[in-house]
Amino acid sequence: MFRGPHEDRQSIAELNGTYADGVVRKDAGTWGTVWAEDATWDFFGNLFEGREAIVSFWEQAMSGIEAVSFHCVPCMTEVTGDTATARVQTQEILHMKDGTTRVVGGLYEDRLAKIDGQWAFTHRKFGIVAEYNPKGD
Repeated sequence: MFRGPHEDRQSIAELNGTYADGVVRKDAGTWGTVWAEDATWDFFGNLFEGREAIVSFWEQAMSGIEAVSFHCVPCMTEVTGDTATARVQTQEILHMKDGTTRVVGGLYEDRLAKIDGQWAFTHRKFGIVAEYNPKGD
């Protein structure tokens, strides 16, 4: 379901675009801008708290990746005032530095807030829906 003001839903879609742009360019500066200062990220059951910790972990995780293609498609966005929930499907092609390639289909479950007029992720939970070549086989 897509509910709430179109302008807010569009801003949230653009926030996902900024996230994807940061991933593809492996640019922590861009990628880090989408998170609230006190955000949390549940990445496979590992909880990272605060933008600084989230970005630090992401930089470490990205260090083993040579190149990545990252696409995201909003499945649901529901805005209520200055908060929102969303689900976003992702498709990633990861070319690892060891020469292997992985293809990952994932799902983000998000909570967001409008802070000083800008939308930011306050919580993201990521899980893999489908994966090809998970160990580089």
